[in-house]
Amino acid sequence: MVRFSVLESWEDPRGGPIDRIRVDNGVLAFEVLSLGAILRSVWAPDRNGERSNIVLGCDNAQDYLNQEAYLGAMIGRYSNRIANGRFHSQGQEHQLDINQMGHCLNGGSEGFHRKRWHLGTLSDGVRLSLVSPDGDMGFPGTCNIQLDYRLAGNNLYVEVMASVDQACPVSLTQHSYFNLDGSIDCADHALQLDASQYLTVNDTLIPTDIKPCQDTVFDLKTPQAFKKLLPDQALQPTQGFDLCYLVDDADTSVQRVGRLSSANSGRSMTLYTNQPGVHLYSANFLQGVQGKSKKPLQQHQGICLEPQQLPDAPNQPHLPGSPWLAPGEVYHHISRYQFDTDA
Repeated sequence: MVRFSVLESWEDPRGGPIDRIRVDNGVLAFEVLSLGAILRSVWAPDRNGERSNIVLGCDNAQDYLNQEAYLGAMIGRYSNRIANGRFHSQGQEHQLDINQMGHCLNGGSEGFHRKRWHLGTLSDGVRLSLVSPDGDMGFPGTCNIQLDYRLAGNNLYVEVMASVDQACPVSLTQHSYFNLDGSIDCADHALQLDASQYLTVNDTLIPTDIKPCQDTVFDLKTPQAFKKLLPDQALQPTQGFDLCYLVDDADTSVQRVGRLSSANSGRSMTLYTNQPGVHLYSANFLQGVQGKSKKPLQQHQGICLEPQQLPDAPNQPHLPGSPWLAPGEVYHHISRYQFDTDA
C-alpha cells in the first residue's frame, strides 16, 4: 500500500507556492517538490533495515534557487551541453541561452530545474506536468512534458513522455546526487558500469570522439572504489568524473547500466534505462553549496548517474541515440533505480 502525505507548501521567493508531497510504500519513500520536479529526499533501508535519506538537498526554496548544482532536479529541455548554445533545424539556426563556458548546459539558466511543475498523485506515485513555451531558453516550439515518479517494492521508476509542435532536440534526465551512507564524501562508494565506451571531450567538455574504456581509469566493468579512482591523473582536469558513457547495444528497451554501492551502509543502487547514454558526475564542484540543516556540501559528497541522450548530439549526428523529436512523435524516457542491501 502506498501512503501519501501532503506537506506544508513552501513560498517561492519569485511568487506563489511550491507544493511538496511525500510518497511511501513501506520499503522506499521520497519527497518531491513542484519546483524543478525535485526529488528532495529518497529514503531507503540499510543492511539493518534502518531507512535514511540517500540524496542531497536543501531546506527551502531560496536555497534551491541559489544553487547551480541542479540538486535532485529534472533537467531539460536538453540535458548536458549543446556547443555554443546553437543548433540548426529546418534551415534555421537557433540560439539558446548560454550559461557555462560559452555553451548551453542543462537547458539554460532558467531550464526545467527552475520551473514550477503541476504536481498530482497516482496510485503508486506522483505525476508532474509542464508546458515549455515556444522560445523557452531559445528552444523552438511548445514542448509538453509528463513526468511520473513511481514506487514498486524496492524500485523507484522515473518515466518521462514529451511532445513538440516543432522539431526540437529533447533530452531529460534526473539529476539526484546519491550518497548511500550519509558520509561527508563518497570515497568508500564503489561503482560498476556495463559500458564499454565513453565520450572524450575538449577543454570545455564538448564531445570530440568515442573511445573504448578498456585499459583506462574509465573502465568500470568491475566495481571500483572512488577513493582509488579519483587521484588518477586522467581525472585531474575535471577534479573527478564528469563524462558520458555509451550504453552497450542501446535500443528502446530498458537495460541494466550498472551498480553503485556502499560497504559502510550495505546499500546498493542498480540503474536500468532505455537511454543511449549515462553521464557520471562525482560532484567535483559541489563544495560550498548550502545543503540541509544549513550545512555546506562538500566536493565528492554525492554521485550523479544521469541517463540521457548524448551531449551535443543535435550538432553531431554521428553520435548514437535519437536527440531530435518531431511533431507527432513521443519522447519516452524510462529509468528504474533498484535499491538492495547486502546480507
